[in-house]
Amino acid sequence: MTPVKKTDEEWRAELPPEQYQVLRCHGTERAGTSPLNHEKRDGKFSCAGCGHPLFSSETKYESGSGWPSFYAPVEQAVATAVDESHGMVRTEVTCANCGGHLGHVFPDGPRPTGERYCMNGAALRFTPKESK
Repeated sequence: MTPVKKTDEEWRAELPPEQYQVLRCHGTERAGTSPLNHEKRDGKFSCAGCGHPLFSSETKYESGSGWPSFYAPVEQAVATAVDESHGMVRTEVTCANCGGHLGHVFPDGPRPTGERYCMNGAALRFTPKESK
């Protein structure tokens, strides 16, 4: 995919307010509010801003954090950066295609990676796998 480049005005016009706040303003939804936290079907999780595939349901697990959590992204789907906001140091996760803020990754996840990609459900779109 070609990296998505849009103006702030274009993003604001295309995204519902909560998605805009999370994806473009580095916001965080309240814990436990995303229906995707409880999504158990096979399928894929894509960026709600640009549709870029980010995570497979195969890597989703219940972390108890209140946000959809995964132990690994799709290869080359996300980018990371140091986030020193809110008086702490964390690793921010963004969509590699549009730069939208997805959440943070922490080193306390399950095997095989030991990582917990703690994502905002508002930043994700779920597409169930088609049954045959």
